[in-house]
Amino acid sequence: MDNYGLFTKTISLENIGIKDAHIRYQLSPDELHNITIENGQGVESSTGALAINTGEFTGRSPQDRFIVKDNITADKVWWGNVNIPFDSDKFDALHKKVAAYLSGKEVFVRDSYVCSDANYRMDVRVVTETAWSNLFCYNMFLRPEEHELDEFTPEWHVVCAPGFMADPAVDGTRSHNFAILDFTRKIALIGGTGYTGEMKKGIFSALNFILPVFKDTFPMHCSANVGEQGDTAIFFGLSGTGKTTLSADPKRKLIGDDEHGWTNENTVFNFEGGCYAKVINLTEETEPDIFRAIKRGAILENVIFKPGTNEVDYTDSSITQNTRVSYPIYHIDNIQPGSVGDNPKNIFFLSADSFGILPPISKLTPGQAAYYFISGYTAKVAGTEAGVNEPQTTFSACFGAPFMPLHPAKYAEMLIKKMTDAGVNVWLINTGWTGGAYGTGHRMKLKYTRAMITAALNGELENVAFENHKVFGLAIPQTCPNVPNDVLNPRDTWSDKEAYDAQALELADAFRKNFAKFEEFANDEIMAGGPLA
Repeated sequence: MDNYGLFTKTISLENIGIKDAHIRYQLSPDELHNITIENGQGVESSTGALAINTGEFTGRSPQDRFIVKDNITADKVWWGNVNIPFDSDKFDALHKKVAAYLSGKEVFVRDSYVCSDANYRMDVRVVTETAWSNLFCYNMFLRPEEHELDEFTPEWHVVCAPGFMADPAVDGTRSHNFAILDFTRKIALIGGTGYTGEMKKGIFSALNFILPVFKDTFPMHCSANVGEQGDTAIFFGLSGTGKTTLSADPKRKLIGDDEHGWTNENTVFNFEGGCYAKVINLTEETEPDIFRAIKRGAILENVIFKPGTNEVDYTDSSITQNTRVSYPIYHIDNIQPGSVGDNPKNIFFLSADSFGILPPISKLTPGQAAYYFISGYTAKVAGTEAGVNEPQTTFSACFGAPFMPLHPAKYAEMLIKKMTDAGVNVWLINTGWTGGAYGTGHRMKLKYTRAMITAALNGELENVAFENHKVFGLAIPQTCPNVPNDVLNPRDTWSDKEAYDAQALELADAFRKNFAKFEEFANDEIMAGGPLA
C-alpha cells in the first residue's frame, strides 16, 4: 500500500476495509496547510492561520448522531432523542460503503491519542478525506513522540469522509450526513459533513461512555486550570458562557479548555491536545490568549475576510455565528506541563442568563450543585439563531447532553461523590445579563466576572456575609473584592423590581418543568436544591 509523508512507516487500512489507498501518513502541520491551499480548499489569513469553509454544515447535526445498539451499549446507554440507536448490521453495511468510497483514493492518516494521563491513554488512528480535517486532528488530539509510532497500535479509528453521501432509505440514516459510534468495532464513522467538530465530539462521546463504565473515572465537558499553589479549578458551561475565556487566566496555567477526566487517583487530566474556540466578535483585548494563538498551524472555520484583504472580520457572522478556530495547546504560552492537575478546590458552573435573573456569583450546596449540574442551564440570546427573537432557556444535562451516552444521573452521582470526597467549593456564575433582560439590561462586565472568580479562588469569600435568593435559594455574597456591592444581587440592578420578581418566577418554573424528567432518579437532597418558589 502506498505511503507518502515524512515518516517511513508503512501502514495498512485493510483492517477497516480501505484498500489500495494512497496514504499520506503523519504529515506535518505545514504540509497539511500547504496541501489544503494547493487543492483550493483553504486560504492563508493575514496571521498565517489556515481559513477553510466546512461547507453545508457549520456545526454539529445532533439528530444525525447515532450509537450502535449492541451487547455493550443496549443496557447502559440512555436511549432517546440524544442517543439515537443504530442497527449493528446497518452500521456494518454503511461502513463497508464508506471504506469502498475511500479505497483507491488519496487519504490522510494520523496516529494520535487521547487522555493526557498515561494510565488512561487511548490510541486513535484518524483517516480523513481532506488534509485540513487531518490538520484539525493534529491540533485537537494528543501527539505521540516519533519513537512511539513504531509500535503504535490503534484502539479506536475515526473515519471521516465528507464527500460520501448516505442514502437514508437504504443506509438507515436520517439524511445524507451521519456521525455514528460503534463501541464493538471501536470506530467513529462520519460522512456527508465537513464540520470538523464531529470528529472531536465523536471521540469525546466515546470517552464519556468508556471512562465511567470501564475505568470508574468521571468525564467532564469543562475547562480546567491550575494556580501558582497547585490548586485546580474546573469550569463547566455551554457554548457562549465564557468557559474558554475564563479558564485562560494569565495568573493560572491552562490544563485544557473543553474535555477532562477526574480520576480516583485524585488527578484531573485533559482529553485533548488543543483548543477549539468560538471566534465570533473576538478581540485581542477581551481574549488575548485565543487571539494570539491564531497563527500558522491554526485553522479558522467559516470566517469572512475584510473586503480586499485576508484579514479576518471577526464581527461577520454571515456564514454562521459558530465561527471557530482550532489550534494546538502549545500555541498558548501559559499551559500546565503534561496537561494534568490535582484534585480541584473550586468548581464553577457558568450560565449566560440573558433574562438577567441569576446572581453573578452564588455558592451552591451539594444538593444545589447536583440540581444545576443535571439542569445545565444557559439562555440563548435574541438574534443569535434563526427564529430566536427573544431570550430562550436552554437546558443541556451535565453541561453537555449531546455528548453523554449514559443517564445524566450517573454523571451527577459521580460529581457529588467527587466533590464531597475532595471538599470542593461549587459556584454558580452568571456571565449573562444584569440590570434587565437582553434588550434592556447589559451583559455583566468581564472584569467583574474575573474578579468574582479570583476572589473565590483566593478564598476571599470564605468569611463574607451571604444572603439567600428568595426564588432560587442561592447564597449570594454581599461583598466581593473589586466588584461594586450593588452588582451582586440581581434584583437590586433592575429598576422595575416587580418585573424582576415576575421574570424570576417564570424562570424558576422553566427549571422545574425541565427537571421533571429527572425527578425519578433524584434523591430528596437534589430535589431540595431546586428553586424555592
